[in-house]
Amino acid sequence: MLPTRWLRRLAPMLVGLIFLVTACSSAPNKYDQVQKDTTGFGKPAAVSKEAQKGGTFNQFFPKSEGDFDVVPSQEKKGFAAYKLNKDGATLATLSINDTISLPAAVTKYSTATENIAGYPSVNQGTTATGLLVNGRYQVKVLSKSTSFSQTDRVDWLQKFDLKGLAELEVADNKSSDAKQSPNAPPALNPVLQPAA
Repeated sequence: MLPTRWLRRLAPMLVGLIFLVTACSSAPNKYDQVQKDTTGFGKPAAVSKEAQKGGTFNQFFPKSEGDFDVVPSQEKKGFAAYKLNKDGATLATLSINDTISLPAAVTKYSTATENIAGYPSVNQGTTATGLLVNGRYQVKVLSKSTSFSQTDRVDWLQKFDLKGLAELEVADNKSSDAKQSPNAPPALNPVLQPAA
């Protein structure tokens, strides 16, 4: 009789303990696996170590003129962007991107049939026009207003110091004996130079 009483008292305590332990443990979060996948060690960096500093590109952007204000917007390694404002409204975003970190960005220029200032040019959708300088630097104008047309984008692309940007690439290649990064975009042959 004694063992039965003991089991009757112990069984509810064990069941309660089981409920307590399972209730206190947290269910797996649906984002846990995504977090684990995206922060994996040993994966290549999002931005190549060989990418230019964003501040390097500032000197190549167009200057404010007339009613248009060219205002710095974002700068990080391999990228710089400015806003093109008129009367307080943003008409477009102007950007320079070092494609050494994103070789796929270069491939769209390999079949370019148009050029701007001697550089291969493509329209990206209906709101963006870009060109590629020396197979590495993507210069792009993205319309933020419906009144800012493709013609306007081409005009502003021509206001960048494209020759200076092209010399930046040449100067870096001459001063560096380092091997090309495995993440580097393939060179486009021939490298187009601006018409004199």
